[in-house]
Amino acid sequence: MTTSHYVSRVVNLIPASSQRLWSIDTDEASRRLLAADVGEVLAIDGSFALVAQDGERVLLARSLDRPMRYFLAKAVDGPVLIVAERIDEIAAELGRRGWNAQFHPSYTRMVPAHHVTTLRLIGCPDPNPVHRRFFDPPRGTLPGDLDLIGRRYVEAVYAELRQWLAVQASAAPIGVPFSGGIDSGAVLLCLNAALLDEGMSPARLKAFTLSVDGAGEDARQAHEFLARTGLEMLGETIDVPSAALDPLRAVAVIEDYKPLDVECAAVNLQLLAGIRERYPEWRLLVDGDGGDENLKDYPIEENSELTIRSVVNNRMLYQEGWGVESIKHSLTYSGGFSRGCVRGYACASAYGFAEFSPYLRPSVIAVAEAIPFAELTQGSHERLYALKGEIVSRGVRSVLGVEMPVFPKRRFQDGSVASAEAARLFPRDEGRYRSHFQMLHAATA
Repeated sequence: MTTSHYVSRVVNLIPASSQRLWSIDTDEASRRLLAADVGEVLAIDGSFALVAQDGERVLLARSLDRPMRYFLAKAVDGPVLIVAERIDEIAAELGRRGWNAQFHPSYTRMVPAHHVTTLRLIGCPDPNPVHRRFFDPPRGTLPGDLDLIGRRYVEAVYAELRQWLAVQASAAPIGVPFSGGIDSGAVLLCLNAALLDEGMSPARLKAFTLSVDGAGEDARQAHEFLARTGLEMLGETIDVPSAALDPLRAVAVIEDYKPLDVECAAVNLQLLAGIRERYPEWRLLVDGDGGDENLKDYPIEENSELTIRSVVNNRMLYQEGWGVESIKHSLTYSGGFSRGCVRGYACASAYGFAEFSPYLRPSVIAVAEAIPFAELTQGSHERLYALKGEIVSRGVRSVLGVEMPVFPKRRFQDGSVASAEAARLFPRDEGRYRSHFQMLHAATA
């Protein structure tokens, strides 16, 4: 009797150079990923998308700021797990191996953030992956004191920025995509303070604001913010024509079709293109991604699936979506910012930037999760929307001694264009974006 033994192979297309680990190397990170205690993964500082193999067992984990996808292909001698950042990279690898017929973009899978995903490559039928959570901060444990909450939140943001600064080249220029809003404003103020506290020159810092056709409230708001905080010398406006905005290109870059993410990516690509044109050697960007998710600052009225109860009572809803055990969880995309991270990461990668946001770090999210949102809002949308400005401005005052201007919330794409042009430039046509995404992969599939 002859016994067949499958060969389990892993093809990791994620460049080792893309791992931005702060205090350990990739070998130690892999050891932690293989450890029985998933809590060891939480202690990995930096930006990572890691793969570790132990025989037929393969473990995957990523930080919230970046995507990580996989596809389980079938070969005669056994399963082949292909891991990549992008869907088109998986498609190309299957094509190189003559396996085009196995591909469809919906067959790819996204590793959910804050989980270790374990697969067993044992051949047909391969069992479902197992997701073990490595980040589960306690919820609602802080008192309802906005001064205390603000101080804890901004202290965490500031600490993460100092830790990030410590592992960067001491003279490398740093850009902040800047609208003058709460998140980018606090980042800029904290970065400026951190550079001064570390004895470094804040002259390496710039605040880049996008203006389309010379218009947009963000440009006016950014100028006022910088003037009121004495930082006018840091501001720089990137002017682009509206004809350059290309949502369909954004679909290709982020490999998604959700209108708000597509349109945000469309303006982000133009901002980054403008920075790259002016500064060919620039690499480091620090942005405010994740700030809205942490403090739940999205209009509930625009999403029929949401109520204020679901927003304030579900763990990390805006960071992770409904969760890996939920029927609404997308296997192909994940959910929340775990899905939306591509609007920043993929766009930055397309222009050779390395971006960082302190709001996506576990220590900052942990403070946000500890806020007693239900107690503070008492079911009121208006109270929820007002919280972010109160919390962050109080925190900046307490930690930095600066009075931070607070302006009404606007999405990036809305603030960068004239208000009368927003509906024309950004029609939020999911059907069109979805059709284009499907067309991009039709030949391969």
